[in-house]
Formats: sequence, structure tokens, C-alpha cells
Amino acid sequence: MEKVLIVGAGGQGAPCASILARDKDTSEIVLGDIDSDLVNKVKNKIGSDKITAVKLDAGKIADIETAAKGVDVIINLTLVRFNANIMKAAVHSGAHYVDAASGDPVWTQLLRNQPLAFDDEFKKANLTGLVACGGTPGVSNVLTRYACDKLDRVDEIHVKAGGRLLEEPHEVVSAWDPGWSPEIALMDYAIEPTIFENGKYKEYPAFSGCEEYNFPDPVGPVVVCYHPHEDGITPARFIDKGVENVNFKYPIDPIAGALIKMGFAKSEPIDVRGVKVSPLDVLMKLVRHPVDTFLTEDEDTVKAPPKLVGLLVVDIKGAKSGEEVTYKLYWPYHLFTNPEEKLELYRKFGTAEIAVALPAIAGAKMCVAGDAGRGVIAPECLDPMKFLKMMAAMGAPVKFHEVCSKEICVS
Repeated sequence: MEKVLIVGAGGQGAPCASILARDKDTSEIVLGDIDSDLVNKVKNKIGSDKITAVKLDAGKIADIETAAKGVDVIINLTLVRFNANIMKAAVHSGAHYVDAASGDPVWTQLLRNQPLAFDDEFKKANLTGLVACGGTPGVSNVLTRYACDKLDRVDEIHVKAGGRLLEEPHEVVSAWDPGWSPEIALMDYAIEPTIFENGKYKEYPAFSGCEEYNFPDPVGPVVVCYHPHEDGITPARFIDKGVENVNFKYPIDPIAGALIKMGFAKSEPIDVRGVKVSPLDVLMKLVRHPVDTFLTEDEDTVKAPPKLVGLLVVDIKGAKSGEEVTYKLYWPYHLFTNPEEKLELYRKFGTAEIAVALPAIAGAKMCVAGDAGRGVIAPECLDPMKFLKMMAAMGAPVKFHEVCSKEICVS
């Protein structure tokens, strides 16, 4: 993987550039964002001659194609509403494509079980369009495939994310801070979640399917609900072992829920004292954006005790050699488990915020190396051990717990 275009210099694009700047297989990095001040701040903080900072409007295909000249792969870490433009530009530029979250038209086509846009174009160009390859979705899909490969038949796939604060907040009341793209975080709660149930995709109301799930230590019990996420959608399409039920559950965010019920997820302008304003635009102007974490990240901030611990769990039920089998896999979302590991990652990559960017890079490397199928695919289409070994070879701790249980019936 010689030359890479990263679209988006925000909370995921900035760490991606930092990781690639230290990657021996990467010779050139084009980092593009509509905010030229931001992209230059990121470049200056990383301090690598590999990086060329460009102003790029992802709403204009011509801008993307200009930046993509001669690149092997485009890693899209901007807002999902630009996915279609960037996928078109990738095909036109002869570049592979990777993103960390799906957008239309691919997202809607997944839900309707329709042929995927750009699939034929990528295949004809002998290219891969790898969608939803971050942490979750991404690593979660790869580990789902890892467990499914052990089974002859797969009946159910249940993915859950959970977290717990490790210390009480210093403030009695704090501002809403999802820790990643606030627009996507808000809209994910606002959208009616779709799950795969009894062999069909089915919509549920937002914040439905609530349960208190007891995550392994150190997280413990967390109230989770159905949430629109690719790791609850794509396995039903790409894992061909008879799966009937797939869903994804995520912790309830009461602040996000309140903002949605008040109308802050709506983009249509409303009249405020004679001025037309979009509620969503107002909220996005006021909320803290995650790129600030990267720009202010240093050894002192990294050494600080973590405030949150997060775990991902995949439960898979099926059969092997006629026996009913359940696999449960769980791993730390941030990929590190203690402050020492976090500091080591920072010294290795210039950032500890690797949970999304590093899996996206691993997927990009597999695409370029010819280790991924052509056309538009999801992470569970990749060889799981090759993917995990790729992450490990780059220097990421790849650790997960695997529990297998069998139902024994004596008659």
C-alpha cells in the first residue's frame, strides 16, 4: 500500500493519518478535508513529510478525484452522506475504497436486501469497496465470521456494546459528548433500528428491545436497546449458513434521546424570531467535536486514568457435527486494557485513538494486497485470521475471550 487518500481529518481521520505516517508500507498520504485550517493543524501535529494536506469538498466528486490521483486506496472517514460521492470517485480513480460506516444508497439497499450500488462497477474495475470496517462495525463483524467459521449451521448472531464509567463525573451536570461524530451518534438514535428476525429484516421503534445485559467484568450490567448498526445487518447477507436472527444492541443515551424528542435531530429550518435555523445545525455548532481529543492528545493526557471502559460481545448460536453450540466472544472496544498499554500505543502511533482507524487501515491493506473479494463487501467477507494478524503485525494488541458451550442431551 504505497499511496493513500484519507477523506476527513476529524476524530477518526486524524488518528488514521498518524498511524499511516508511521507505517513502513505507506509512502504517501493525502489528507483531505473541507476545513483547511483543521487539516493543517492535524498535519503539523503529526509532523510527517509523508502527509500532503489538501482542502477537499467531499460534496464534489471532482475534488475527490483530483486528490485521489495515483492513490492505491481511499479511506473514507468523513460523514456517511458523502459515501456515494467517494465511492464513485474511487472507481473513477482506480482506487480501492474503505469506510467505517455505511451511507445511502448502500445502507438502504442492505436493509431491503437489494443489489448493492457500485458493486458491479468495483468488480469490473477489479477493485474492492469495503464498507463498515472500523471497530464496531468492523472488528465485530470479523470476529463474528471467526466464530461462524467454526459452525456448520448458524442460527442467531447477537452483538452488544456496553460501557461503564470508572469514576464519578466531577460535574453534577455535563454537556452531551458522545466521544465520536456527534451528528452520526445522534442520527443513529433517531433512526428506527432494523434487525434481522425470523429470516426477514424488520423495523422497530427507536429505543425498543430494551434489556439489562450483564457484561463481563469490569463493565457489569448495562441497559441496552436495538440500534441501527451494520454488524446487526450485514452478517445476515454475507454469512451463508442459514442464519435466521441477527441484531445489535447499544447502551441507551438519555441525553441523546431527550435532544431527539425536542427536535434537535431535524435538519428542516424552523422560525426563531424571524430567522430560519436548522435545529441540527445549532446543536452541531455547540457540541464538542472529537478531533479535539487528537489535537490535545499527549503523553500527559494519555497517562491519565481512563474514565470509561467499554466491551463488545458477540453471541452466536448454531450447530457443529449435530450438536447445538454457542460461542461468546468479548473484547475491549478501545483495544487496550490498561494505562500502560494505552501509553505504549500512543508512543507507537502518535495516538491511542486507534479503535476505528487501525481496523480501517488493516482492511485497506487487505484490499490492496488482493486478500479481499472484489465488489462491495463487508468485513465478515474477509479472512478473519488474516485480518487479525494484520492488525497485530501493525502493532495493535489483538486480544479477545472465546467461550464455547454445548447443549448435551442424554436420552
